[in-house]
Amino acid sequence: MSYMALYRKWRPDEFDEVKGQEHVVTTLKNQITHDRVGHAYLFCGTRGTGKTTVAKLFAKAVNCEYPLEDGSPCNECPTCKAISAGTSLNVIEIDAASNNGVDNIREIRNEVQYSPTEGKRKVYIIDEVHMLSIGAFNALLKTLEEPPSYVIFILATTEAHKIPITILSRCQRYDFRRISLETIYERLADLLKREGIEAEEKAIRYVAKAADGSMRDALSLLDQCIAFYLGQTLTYENVLEVLGAVDVEVFNTFMTHIAKSDTMGALKVVDEIIWQGRELSQFVADFTWYMRNLLLLKTSDDVTDQLDLSAENLASMKEVAAQVQSEQLMRYIRVFSEMSNQIRYATQKRVTLELAVMKLTTPQMETNMDSLLDRIRVLEDKMEQGAFSMSQEQMASLLASAGTVGEGNVSGETQAVPDINREEILKRELEPAEYDDMKQIMESLQEIKTNETYRNRIGAGTLSMLERASINIGHDKKSLLFSFDGSMEGQMANKRFSMEGTKEALQAAIGDLTGKQVDITCQQKESLEESNLSNINLSKVNFGIEMMD
Repeated sequence: MSYMALYRKWRPDEFDEVKGQEHVVTTLKNQITHDRVGHAYLFCGTRGTGKTTVAKLFAKAVNCEYPLEDGSPCNECPTCKAISAGTSLNVIEIDAASNNGVDNIREIRNEVQYSPTEGKRKVYIIDEVHMLSIGAFNALLKTLEEPPSYVIFILATTEAHKIPITILSRCQRYDFRRISLETIYERLADLLKREGIEAEEKAIRYVAKAADGSMRDALSLLDQCIAFYLGQTLTYENVLEVLGAVDVEVFNTFMTHIAKSDTMGALKVVDEIIWQGRELSQFVADFTWYMRNLLLLKTSDDVTDQLDLSAENLASMKEVAAQVQSEQLMRYIRVFSEMSNQIRYATQKRVTLELAVMKLTTPQMETNMDSLLDRIRVLEDKMEQGAFSMSQEQMASLLASAGTVGEGNVSGETQAVPDINREEILKRELEPAEYDDMKQIMESLQEIKTNETYRNRIGAGTLSMLERASINIGHDKKSLLFSFDGSMEGQMANKRFSMEGTKEALQAAIGDLTGKQVDITCQQKESLEESNLSNINLSKVNFGIEMMD
């Protein structure tokens, strides 16, 4: 006897074996047991989720001579056996992709007039029904709405949006969901045990993940892996080899090079992947999913259950996630998502992938807003490390690319400050205790700027950006408000001090030196002109003057 593919050999022959579609199965079983079977059904869902399988089971159940109490077919009577073997005249399967004309539907209209020769019902299963022509749909309408009492139509499709509303309104619609990774894994493990094949848990889980919610795809991939290593234990490395996939450690190395803007290091990883014979389309899809997982790790600490990773891989990915910002990952995902469709049909897949890598490591190649923000991030990091200082002309040129030059003071020249008595305003508006508190806070800020410990903790480059701030008193007269102008330097400083990590580090340093909990907020202003208490720049106040009673 010739070999039968796993997905055909282990096709469910009773409702309880259908996995991941309990909401559909339960409803259909209830209809059968309570004799409330409809005349037209529409099964929608992605490929390999069980639409045709459930349709055949339903056809057997409504024709079974000795149905079980829960509505399932017995699979023992002649009718059930004939339907399972595909020889029953009562169950007619039609592929709408190749039988999509008006004449094909007219044949159905003529056939439904004749009652079944055996069994109770005639069941028409029309697969990929969205492929029918408009004329064919119109020809089906009347028959679908009022078929003979012994006829049931089951329409199956992967693209329900292409079906006319006139057809949809005549059917009971059931949406088949993607099957969860855990459900697919359990089914594969069970079938491997029945087949007498040994496999690593990690290998089975990878196959389940690669199936992307499709049980049929999972069984086909598993079949492929077993055939390649026939007679051997199926290992994780074997599965990676057969499917042309890449391990998480390779992704970690690849992402580290990209995050450091190491173009040649990233391209070397691509070269190694190609020489190992990996499939580049699969690599792009897997790396996009890997970046999605990194983004989840950065977004929330409570996502480990959703990632389905080993403790070892999870720990290594957390280390990599700490090296990149969420905005970077979103840009990387956008670039790879756009490229995933291109590489599938590209004649030079390597060139397509390498070009995408260069876009990630050298954002100056692009001029969209995401890339410009990435360029600013790189410059900030270099300034933080003291690698170089940027001239006013360079900053103005970069900002001009983003279309934001012209707002605020770009030249770096300070605007004329009105001749006001800042000390007098503070004395008038603040209580003596409040004045003393502000004096301590400003003294602590001066010490933080020069103290090596705090400079290392917060960053010398970050602290130097305080020069761009007008340090104001908050509305509660206890907090600080950092105001920045619209210049390039002001925007960069505002972005830096608005980051929770920077803000918390500075607040903690002030607390260490003063023993006070000081809240810091940031804002961007068109003008830093000083007029009243809330606008006074505390860094220009001579706190050495004693308060008078």
